[in-house]
Amino acid sequence: MVAYEFIYAFTKEVLNLDRSIRWVGVANKYGVLLNTEQREGLHAVMTDEENEEYARLTVTRHKTRVKFEPKTGPLIYALGKYEKLNRVTLHIDIDYFLLITLDVEEKNFDTIVTEKVIPLVNREKGKLKADNELS
Repeated sequence: MVAYEFIYAFTKEVLNLDRSIRWVGVANKYGVLLNTEQREGLHAVMTDEENEEYARLTVTRHKTRVKFEPKTGPLIYALGKYEKLNRVTLHIDIDYFLLITLDVEEKNFDTIVTEKVIPLVNREKGKLKADNELS
């Protein structure tokens, strides 16, 4: 069972880590978005349906990237730099992915991800499972 209350709070916490974070989503290993949050007052670039498709494709791409990890080392995060935004994908654990978009003007995305997002993920990822799954 998924700890939905935690996921809702977690996505809001990630969104509030930095003012340049536009959108946050948590997807399961099948690419299904479990929750999303976006910065208040922001005009969404994509529809909910497009975000669902993006999540499915992102999880599929991740599965192809890990094939080379024995040679490259584990993937820390993946970044896509687009004309209108930056996208970050983090593999939280075997079952979950964190998807983030940042303002395109943000130049310190690596610092945001490595010094703010990853420490939060590492601290909180054990709470993604419902209590009865942890025992």
